Amino acid sequence: MKTIKKITISALLILGAFFITACGGTQAKEKTTTVKLGVVGDDSDVWDDVKERLKKDNIQLEIVKFTDYTQPNAALNEGEIDLNSFQHQIFLDSYNKDHGTDLFPIGETVIAPLGIYSEKIKDVKELKKGDIVAIPNDVTNGGRALLLLQTAGLIKVDPAAKQTPTVKDITENKLDLEIKELDAAQTARALSDTTVSLINSGMAVDAGFVPNKDAIFLEPVNETSKPYINIIVAKKKDKDNSIYQKIVKAYQSPETVKLLEKTTKGSSTPVWEDAKK
Repeated sequence: MKTIKKITISALLILGAFFITACGGTQAKEKTTTVKLGVVGDDSDVWDDVKERLKKDNIQLEIVKFTDYTQPNAALNEGEIDLNSFQHQIFLDSYNKDHGTDLFPIGETVIAPLGIYSEKIKDVKELKKGDIVAIPNDVTNGGRALLLLQTAGLIKVDPAAKQTPTVKDITENKLDLEIKELDAAQTARALSDTTVSLINSGMAVDAGFVPNKDAIFLEPVNETSKPYINIIVAKKKDKDNSIYQKIVKAYQSPETVKLLEKTTKGSSTPVWEDAKK
């Protein structure tokens, strides 16, 4: 009887240990939270680094890459992703207004200057009458591009249009430049067919450019640049989500500052408060 009792007790102990182990494994899995983050373009070195650092917090960051600016906000609004990081504030404001969405910035990342690039000339002063200029075709980036052409002394736009002028707001174009509006992802690819193209920094990097070296004219970063600060975006109902705030904190770190300097050669400037110190 004692032998049977010992066997029974041993079996129960083994079964109990198995149950505890199984429950422990389940609990460990439950502690890991997967968050899908949408970005635009192929360059995700900085977010890949953030992804690795988040593992210690049991956060699995899944980076979802999109090919153009029309997709990540729609995907976020539909719940296909949880966050995105590709746009500046003025772009988000325009998107929310046009689509009736309620997407919300939960953290700042960088400001990435828009640039004028060319395979044919070395200086904007070399532009001639009738030359072709490609700009992004969305309202916010297109407006930003026209303002940059104005800063470069090539055109003038109606100040009443503020941050979002369109080609209809051009009041002076002495060179009769032919301005072609293309999807932002296409302006770099159009370089062979244009005299100059205005290319967003991320797209320029994807195309192999170092913006502050290869642009023939680069957007100045000053007090007027605030609307173009890039942001991490969530649905408004998730703006205080503690997991998402950990992701923001992981991005806004000294490690990110160092990596940005290395990967963008100084072309993207971190803008959150700790990075300014």
